[in-house]
Amino acid sequence: MIEQKRVMSRQTKTKSKNAKKSKIPASIVWFEIPADDIERAKTFYGKLFGWKITKFPGAAKHLAEYWHIDTGGGDDTPDGGLMKRQYPEHGITNYVNVPSVDKAAAKVEALGGKIMMPKTAVPQMGYFVICEDTEDNVFALWEMDDSAK
Repeated sequence: MIEQKRVMSRQTKTKSKNAKKSKIPASIVWFEIPADDIERAKTFYGKLFGWKITKFPGAAKHLAEYWHIDTGGGDDTPDGGLMKRQYPEHGITNYVNVPSVDKAAAKVEALGGKIMMPKTAVPQMGYFVICEDTEDNVFALWEMDDSAK
C-alpha cells in the first residue's frame, strides 16, 4: 500500500502544485486493466509497450492479484493497475482527478449517469467513486486526500 500511495501521489502531486494556482484539471491519473489471465496480459502489455508490471505490495485481500503498471512516462503521465477480471463485462477503467468525488458524483447523477460503487477510501491516498455514463461506459472519479481512512 505504501508503494501504491507513492506511485499514485507522485502522479497527482505534480498536477496538484499547478492546480493550486487554478482549477484542478479533470485529467486521467490512473487506469485499471482487467484480465482473465494475468500472466498472458503481463506478457502482452510488457512486450507491446515495454511496460514494467510488478506485484502491488499490500494489495487488498479482495484484489489478491493486483499488479502495478509502470508506463515509463514522467510524473505527468498516468501509471495503472492490472487486476483479475471481476465480471464478464469488466472493461478498462480510467480514473479522473476531481476536487471532490462527492460533488462530481452528484453531477454524474444530475447529468443522467449512475453511481456503480459509492465513495470508497484508499487509506492515506484518497477516495474514488465508480460511475457509469449515459452510454454505459464505466469510469472512476478520484480525489487526492492523504488523510483518507
